[in-house]
Amino acid sequence: MKETPLSNCERRFLLRAIEEKKRLDGRQTYDYRNIKISFGTDYGCCIVELGKTRVLGQVSCELVSPKLNRATEGILFFNLELSQMAAPAFEPGRQSDLLVKLNRLLERCLRNSKCIDTESLCVVAGEKVWQIRVDLHLLNHDGNIIDAASIAAIVALSHFRRPDVSVQGDEVTLYTPEERDPVPLSIHHMPICVSFAFFQQGTYLLVDPNEREERVMDGLLVIAMNKHREICTIQSSGGIMLLKDQVLRCSKIAGVKVAEITELIQKALENDQKVRKEGGKFGFAESIANQRITAFKMEKAPVDTSDVEEKAEEIIAEAEPPSEVVSKPVLWTTGTAQIGEGIENFWGDLEDSGKEDEDEGGSDEAIILDSIKMDTGVEVPNIGSQDAPIVLSDSEEEEMIILEPDKNPKKIRTQTISAKQEKAPSKKPVKKRKKKRAAN
Repeated sequence: MKETPLSNCERRFLLRAIEEKKRLDGRQTYDYRNIKISFGTDYGCCIVELGKTRVLGQVSCELVSPKLNRATEGILFFNLELSQMAAPAFEPGRQSDLLVKLNRLLERCLRNSKCIDTESLCVVAGEKVWQIRVDLHLLNHDGNIIDAASIAAIVALSHFRRPDVSVQGDEVTLYTPEERDPVPLSIHHMPICVSFAFFQQGTYLLVDPNEREERVMDGLLVIAMNKHREICTIQSSGGIMLLKDQVLRCSKIAGVKVAEITELIQKALENDQKVRKEGGKFGFAESIANQRITAFKMEKAPVDTSDVEEKAEEIIAEAEPPSEVVSKPVLWTTGTAQIGEGIENFWGDLEDSGKEDEDEGGSDEAIILDSIKMDTGVEVPNIGSQDAPIVLSDSEEEEMIILEPDKNPKKIRTQTISAKQEKAPSKKPVKKRKKKRAAN
């Protein structure tokens, strides 16, 4: 995917802001973006954030045969990868001109400057030496890749620990971290790259350009320097002609910036080593700031509970009493109920109302039975009495045996009432029977 070009309006806006000594992120001309260094759980793993530019550094080692012309020196290998995760313009599986230039600049800055003692990496001369590999992955691209990559490389090398070895005759014994403590690398100095962007053919100068400023710049000057103000390498690109005074001014600015960055790196390494010795929590998860969605922990505020009772009494004394006290704020209407712990049961009211309905139904049945007595002349037992049994049958006459306690069964012949007649009829049939009775 090709990089989206800047429009003419954006280009003119950026150049006009640079002429007025203004930058989009509010920095001054010589200001660096904020640098944040985070360490992983393993030695030699770190993430460096230069503004929004993020680089992951990982150092590994292995025992290999040395080079023929340098039998007593170890091997240093640097590899920088630009993935599409950092920017869509980077093509995977292909080395672009930018990637080749950055890798060469890193090798000149770190390997050719002899910042690491390669002779201390020799185990057996001519047979076994340590090969130190530094892998740098660009996680997010927002300009000035070389500065962030150089910081990540030197931080990872300073943080790395190689396994300890011992040689007895022809035998080489490699010890695990549990058996012997790992050995740090021997680092002489820390070379750090500082980039300067030039605009309008060298008229205007910016330190640490971001991605948009890199698109409109005319040339770039990279100076690699350590805190002793020793220039390790210098590279100019873009085809612009620089004066001697401009290069000297840039070198002075680079000396100040390198001293500040070196101090920041040393503090970060000391803090990480202190946390590991004390047995505290360390790693990328602990470096994430709190009060975010991705936070894994929240700070707890201390609460003073020494005079809680006194404060509670003062609050109660100062509080105004309520205007009206309601004993039962919930009013239940007829036909509602609720069952629960500590709540009164209202199902009894519903049962009472059901009984009243049954009593009304019983009065209607009494009227019907009276009318039946007058019409047929047959006595019907009282339904409401407990001793008299209630016989339900569909037939008009039948022979039945009624079992009663302490009595012999007797055969009686009664005229029973059908089940249909026992049911409580509606008000309309009652009125009809009253009319029939009046006619008789």
